[in-house]
Amino acid sequence: MKLTKKLTLGLLAAGAVSSVSAADLTLTIGHVDPQDWSTSKKGAATEVFKNLVEAESGGRIEVNVYPSGQLGGETDLVQSAQEGTLSMAMVSGAFAKVCKEASVLEIPYLFPSAPVAWEVLDGEFGKALSEHCLQASGLRTLAYGETGFRNFTNSKRPVAEPKDMSGLKIRVQTLPLYVEMVKAMGAEPTPIAWPEVPSALTTGVVDGQENPVSVIEANKFYEFQKYLTLDGHVYGTDFLLINEDVYQSLSDEDKAIINRAAKVAGTMGRAIQQFNSAKGLKSLAENGMQITTPTPEQMTKFRDAAQPAVINWLKGEVQPEWIERAQMSVKVVSNSNK
Repeated sequence: MKLTKKLTLGLLAAGAVSSVSAADLTLTIGHVDPQDWSTSKKGAATEVFKNLVEAESGGRIEVNVYPSGQLGGETDLVQSAQEGTLSMAMVSGAFAKVCKEASVLEIPYLFPSAPVAWEVLDGEFGKALSEHCLQASGLRTLAYGETGFRNFTNSKRPVAEPKDMSGLKIRVQTLPLYVEMVKAMGAEPTPIAWPEVPSALTTGVVDGQENPVSVIEANKFYEFQKYLTLDGHVYGTDFLLINEDVYQSLSDEDKAIINRAAKVAGTMGRAIQQFNSAKGLKSLAENGMQITTPTPEQMTKFRDAAQPAVINWLKGEVQPEWIERAQMSVKVVSNSNK
């Protein structure tokens, strides 16, 4: 972590739970997205959380939000929240670094739709995972948000099923799960840090990448990526986290305020993500991207290619029962919605 960020966090440490100005209590929360609620799911979620908590507490609780990676990347935010120098954090994939079982949510093609994912995460499975991760990390999951379904883009050809990916160099996150997934589809996974992705795409170091539609549109990947495949291989989850010591220091009344606001915040984040995905699809088409929506039969081919390899890898990383519980929860919810 950079020195300036350490100094900032040092100044925040006393304010993680403290008296500031007219408020009896100040909570600090960090995330890496912009704070503009209309374009940022984490920005929208934390803004709603702040406003509801401050209003419902009558000003007794103040919430200070630090967006846009002001306090470091997601790994830094998780660590700061664990240490208590930051009261809260809203992060996505980085949470799996301190609670490996959270990575089962990224099993390829686990969730057939966003509503199914919401029901699973807000139900018994999500509660059980939250409790497990609390014990593992010291961070309580107040709510689950959404970063969206991830999709492939490339500059070479339309992709409708795994065989079409053969030989394509695909940028992936520097995470083994994504390397195993793309390799199983017949493509060449190339881990590249996010800041280097635009350059890698424009210079041809890689042929394609994978991200939610909103990210693809916001970064204007249509300028150097012709083809988009709406396969939704991984459903990205946001975790709204609070340091457990901070949470337990609250009165029952304040816990209730925090819990209510968090639930609305998670829902708001999901809504903004869905809105931007729908808007983004229209924009991508208007900007010349050729969009392929795989048929149910083609989606089965994607799932059959990617899931076994990733699950086999996951079994060496997490307790296998969590893989089975996630799959069973999705099956139960899916069947109940038929």
